[in-house]
Amino acid sequence: MTEHTHTRLRVVRAGIDTYQQPVVYMHRDCPVCLSEGFAALTRVRMQVGTQHVIATLNVVTGDHLAVDEVALSDAAWQAVAPEAGAYATFQHPEPAASAGALRAKVFGARLDDADCLALMRDTAANRLSDIELAAFVTACAGERLDHGETIALTRAMVAVGERLDWGGGPVLDKHCVGGLPGNRTTPIVVAIIAALGHRIPKTSSRAITSPAGTADTMEVMAPVALDLAAMRRVVEREGGCIVWGGNVRLSPADDVLIRVERPLDFDSDGQLVASVLSKKVAAGASQVLIDMPVGPTAKVRSDAAAQALAARLTVTGSAMGLNLAVLHTDGRQPVGMGIGPALEARDVLAVLRGAPGAPADLRTRALAVAGALLELAPGTPPGQGPALATQALDSGRAWAKFLAICEAQGGFSEPGEAPFQAPVVAPRAGRIAAIDNRRLAKVAKLAGAPGAALAGVVCTLRIGDPVVAGQPLYTVHAQSPGERDYALAYAQTHTDILSLEAP
Repeated sequence: MTEHTHTRLRVVRAGIDTYQQPVVYMHRDCPVCLSEGFAALTRVRMQVGTQHVIATLNVVTGDHLAVDEVALSDAAWQAVAPEAGAYATFQHPEPAASAGALRAKVFGARLDDADCLALMRDTAANRLSDIELAAFVTACAGERLDHGETIALTRAMVAVGERLDWGGGPVLDKHCVGGLPGNRTTPIVVAIIAALGHRIPKTSSRAITSPAGTADTMEVMAPVALDLAAMRRVVEREGGCIVWGGNVRLSPADDVLIRVERPLDFDSDGQLVASVLSKKVAAGASQVLIDMPVGPTAKVRSDAAAQALAARLTVTGSAMGLNLAVLHTDGRQPVGMGIGPALEARDVLAVLRGAPGAPADLRTRALAVAGALLELAPGTPPGQGPALATQALDSGRAWAKFLAICEAQGGFSEPGEAPFQAPVVAPRAGRIAAIDNRRLAKVAKLAGAPGAALAGVVCTLRIGDPVVAGQPLYTVHAQSPGERDYALAYAQTHTDILSLEAP
C-alpha cells in the first residue's frame, strides 16, 4: 500500500471498550475524512507499521480529538499494537468477497460450500461490519439453514481457524446446548474424565445469551485466556483443561458471530450446531457428548425441537468424523443454587469437594454427563460409565485433578461474594408450580452477570417445594446498589418467575 501524507494520522488510545469490534475515531474536519470521503460507520482499512485492521469509523465533532489524530478502541489498539508515537494510514478496504452470498441468503437463497467459506473468511478477517453480520445471523435464524448448509458452515468455520492434533488415540469432549441457568457441569466432568486417564482438552465460550458461560465461571477460579502452546502444555501435563476458546482461535469466525449474537440474544439451530461442532473438530475431539436440556423455558422447548436439533447434530457430527451422542436432560428448572460466574463456581467447588449441602442436582447431572461420555470412550465396559464417574468423584480423585488443572493454567482462586444482596419474597403461601428459566436468567443479567463476576441470583427452590408468605424465593447478588435495584425492579414486575399454585 502506497502511503500518502493526507491519509496519515497520529495514533492515540481512546480507552473505549467496543466488545471485540475494532472502532476508530476521527475528527470530522481531519484530512483523512475530507480527502477520502469517510463518514460515520464507514469501514476503513488502517495500517500501523506492518499491522493492519479493518475497522468501523465513528466521527467526532467536538474539540477533544485533534484533527491530526485517530483514536483507537481497545479492540483496534490490540489488533495493531502501536508503538509510542506511531502513525496510521488509511484507505477504503476492498469489498468483501462474500457480500453477494450474504445478500443472497438474506433473500432466501441456499448457501453452498464456497459461499460459506467466503463468508467465514471475511468474518474472521473482520471484513464484514457488525451490521452485515447481524443481517447474516438473522437470515439464518429459525430453520433457514438446512442440513447441507449446516455441514458447509461447520467445515468453513474449521477451515479458517487453527486445528489441534493430539497424535492419535481418543480425545473426549462435551457441550451443553444451554438455556438452563446454573447447569455448570463442565468443570466437574473435565475433572472426572481427566482423573480417569482420558484426554479432554475443553475449550469453552463466554456467555452469549446467558448470565455465565463456562469460561466466565472457570475464570473465577483459574486463568482461561491461554494460547495454544499453553493449552497444549496443560493437557499434556494433566490430561485436560478448561480454557476460553476465543483466545486459541480454534474457530475465530464463530467467535465474531457470537459477538453479534450476544446483543441480539438469539442464534439459529444451524449456527448453534456449526458453532459447537466446529470447535470440537478444531480441538481435535473424536468422541463428543451433547447435553441437551429440554423444557418450556430452556433453549430447546419441546421434544419435537429436541429431536430436530439432535438429528442436525448427529448428521453434522457424522459428516465431520465425530463419534457423537446426544443426552436429553430435564430442562424445566435451574441446576444448582447459583446463577452467575462466581455463584456457579461455588456450586462446582462444593460438588467437587463433596461438601455438605452441595447441590445434589448439579452432582447428579454432572455424573450422568460424565458417565455417558465415558461410554463413548474405547475400553469402557458397557454400562459402567456412571459407576466409574461416581468413584472418581467420591474418592477425591476428581477434586485433586481439578486443582492440578487450575494450577497448570495459572493458579487456583476461591470465588468471592457480592457485597449487595437482596431477597425476592413469596407474595403468598403455595407450592412452586413452574420456574421461568429465561426470566430468572434475565434477573441475574440485570444484576450485572456475567460482566460483574460476583453478580447473579441464588435460588434453592425447585418445582414442588412448598413456600410460605414472605419466604425468599431467590436472592439477587450485585456488585453495586444500582444493579441490585435494577434487577429487583424487574423481579417485582414479573412475579411469576417462580409460579405458585395452591398448596
